[in-house]
Amino acid sequence: MPGKNLEFGKQAEDEAVKFIKARGYRVTRRNYKSKFGEIDIIAEHKGVICFVEVKARHSKLFGQPSEAVSAAKQRQICKTAICYLKENNLLERQARFDVVSLLYTEDLPGIELIENAFELTPFFTV
Repeated sequence: MPGKNLEFGKQAEDEAVKFIKARGYRVTRRNYKSKFGEIDIIAEHKGVICFVEVKARHSKLFGQPSEAVSAAKQRQICKTAICYLKENNLLERQARFDVVSLLYTEDLPGIELIENAFELTPFFTV
């Protein structure tokens, strides 16, 4: 089962990359890892660095895929994003957090892009 989930996740990320590229995003990194976690996609869109979380589901049984980006997951993504910005001397650049939600109810997924899905809180430090 874990191999099947990894394959499903990779397929969803590949679909998400195609989807955001068609909307003018330039993907600069995939699967960035730090000691805090992983960011699925890092891209630029209209001069803004975008940290993109990809969520995919086979059904709505547990809600929309984007609803799985919990507050804890958001904190993890934010910490990882700060690491990326620090490592690449990009702290002065504008950045945002987007979510791509894929719902596979048939062969082709329903895809939704949520720009500015959540924000970095001012109390945040790494």
